Amino acid sequence: MNSKLRPGINHIEFWVSDLEQSIKFYYSFLSLIGWKKISDLSFSDGMMIIYFIEMKGVEKVRSLGIRHLCFQATEKGQVDQVSQALAILGAEVIRGPKIMPYSKDYYTIDFYDPDGQVIEVAHTPFSNMGS
Repeated sequence: MNSKLRPGINHIEFWVSDLEQSIKFYYSFLSLIGWKKISDLSFSDGMMIIYFIEMKGVEKVRSLGIRHLCFQATEKGQVDQVSQALAILGAEVIRGPKIMPYSKDYYTIDFYDPDGQVIEVAHTPFSNMGS
């Protein structure tokens, strides 16, 4: 077994209607929480990669599957910075930033990306992950 590999998600691929718009949108908040742009169509946090592929003419439909994707903020203030970046972009915020009762000091903002995907950025210092 390769000791450098560990269980986890290797990458996520987003199909988007407008690549330039989506890269600009995601860069506006991912850069605030430690993600780096590693190519014209991808970002990485050093352990995972997110790719964006432009798919013209593909209809977004409501279906079963993943409801949303949550990005970890390492500091509470990053959630507020994300909120400010979203306001500048005119993004539709679902809720937040606000404290939620999921765990002690869970601070979050939920919003829609340009194609209507639900995205969350949360600071979860006392989450029950891994227990």
